[in-house]
Amino acid sequence: MEKYSPTIDAYIEKSKDFAQPILHYIRETVHECCPDAEETMKWSFPHFIYKGKNLCAMASFKQHCTFGFWLEKEMKTMQEITRNIEKNSMFSLGKITRIEDLPPKPQLKKAIKEAMDLTDMGVTMKKAAPSKTEMEIPDYFQTALEIHPKALDVFKKASPSFRKEYITWIAEAKTEATKNKRMKQALEWIAEGKGRNWKYERK
Repeated sequence: MEKYSPTIDAYIEKSKDFAQPILHYIRETVHECCPDAEETMKWSFPHFIYKGKNLCAMASFKQHCTFGFWLEKEMKTMQEITRNIEKNSMFSLGKITRIEDLPPKPQLKKAIKEAMDLTDMGVTMKKAAPSKTEMEIPDYFQTALEIHPKALDVFKKASPSFRKEYITWIAEAKTEATKNKRMKQALEWIAEGKGRNWKYERK
């Protein structure tokens, strides 16, 4: 992992014109606040890593960008920022179409510092207790699904066995690279309504 990764450079360059200044602004603000932050691509979007843990992540789409913190639900700053926003997930800052849509820089820096402090304290994401019939969705997979609304919608409505096959397949990956590759493939197939073993299903 690198402080400034060429893969993130490429991601920003390929993003829409409106998105590029937003992504550059987020990137610079994170590094300004957290000089130890490293960059990597996970599940097709840029992540900032601090002490080996996911600190925050950003993504760009055709008409908007998103940004959020992994420990958001534990963060007082983010609770203040998102008080009047209905959705409270990893990317609850809503659809960002210009830099002004982000919280003011002092508040954004405060949030980054708080996320670093929580990481230093060893705080981790709280997991919901799984039901007996349902397999628990790992945090990283849930976050990836939230960024792909079509896949999320299909996955929510799918049967427990459909969901279990994908969760097991991803969780059994031996390396981070394999996990990321499977995650990307899974999101594509789920969005198309295909089961994990669709290639072998009878036509």
